Amino acid sequence: MTVRTNPLGGSMRTRTRRTRTRRTHARRTRTRTTALTTLLLAGSLLAAAGCAKEDDTDPADAAASAKPRAVKAVAGCGKGSWTDPADLAPDRKPARCAKGAPAPRPLAKERDLTIATGTLSAEYVAPLQMAVEKGEFKKEGLNVDLKVLPTPDALPLLAKGDIDAQWAAPEAAVMNGITGGFTIKWAAGNFSPDARSKSGLWVKLKKGESPGHVPMAGRRLGTMIGKGSVISYPMSKALKKHGGGLDEIRFQQLGSADVLTALQNGGTDSAWLLDPVWRKVDGDERYAFLGGQPRGEPLGGLLFGPNFLTEDPDAGVALLRAYIRTVNTYFAGDYKADKAFVTELAKLLKTDEAVLRSTPSLRMDWEIRAGTTDRLQAAYEAAGVAEGDRVPEGRAVDRRLYEEAVGHKR
Repeated sequence: MTVRTNPLGGSMRTRTRRTRTRRTHARRTRTRTTALTTLLLAGSLLAAAGCAKEDDTDPADAAASAKPRAVKAVAGCGKGSWTDPADLAPDRKPARCAKGAPAPRPLAKERDLTIATGTLSAEYVAPLQMAVEKGEFKKEGLNVDLKVLPTPDALPLLAKGDIDAQWAAPEAAVMNGITGGFTIKWAAGNFSPDARSKSGLWVKLKKGESPGHVPMAGRRLGTMIGKGSVISYPMSKALKKHGGGLDEIRFQQLGSADVLTALQNGGTDSAWLLDPVWRKVDGDERYAFLGGQPRGEPLGGLLFGPNFLTEDPDAGVALLRAYIRTVNTYFAGDYKADKAFVTELAKLLKTDEAVLRSTPSLRMDWEIRAGTTDRLQAAYEAAGVAEGDRVPEGRAVDRRLYEEAVGHKR
């Protein structure tokens, strides 16, 4: 057998064995390096989590408090532009400034922003849509792009700074993300229901049952919202009144178009019906409304990540200023009393005008109530979807930027 010789010395067979040895060694080295990197990363996250347990202060708060921002009085935003977060009265009047206030204060340099939202057709997204339509963001030097993204997809992008804000809620996934090290905070509220609204938990009554007491333990609940949604909180309150709990209900995940149908044809025993779907069963004695979102307590709104919390809070305040001005100008009260505005709103949301008129106006509210994230997390724990220790409010909520926007000093 002829053995070819390497001009640089040694046989080809020998060189091949050496090459394979080097490659094997390199692969093992890369594997060990990757494993070590993973362990170091995990250790860093655990260390961060451990520090958080000992100190409820968020690192972003510590950095911000080292350089306190100057808060100045804002024309048109007086005493009524702020309410005590501890006020949980259902009839609490939401904070309001004068129409057109707070006035724009354009940034020195224009900024392109991306806000993620789960939908662009729901009424609670209307202030964002209207702010774009009326140029309120533009007045602040902000070019805003509203991007439709499900919450699970948007959260890591928000935490990394790939998007600037998210129109969502402090759901279980958000709180678990904060526990895992995400720098995300609830920075502004969105709405609470009108007293006339019956958006919420509906049940089909069995023989002999009355709306005053409906045994709910063991029943099936049809919803397009999982256990990890903020709706778990009001749902748990309604269930407790009727002998049940989140751990005693059999959840059925259904599409938005299937929830009502399943309730009507017996496919499910109860359902969480949103505006305006509940109108289909309202007044029918076969169904009972057990409860909905607490009045006066927003359960969602704007979530901010590091872009606004630490890197560019000026842009965050500008965004909130435009949002708050839009609420004060277009959504301050019963906005559906204005027929021309409802026509404009229906066109903007691409929804049927008659359907939009069939439910009462939402009570738009940019403020966040004290203890809401604690109550939400209690519901997540009851539903078995919480991870780790409960996140203190100081690590999940930041009211300072909307307070600055209306000139409220602590």
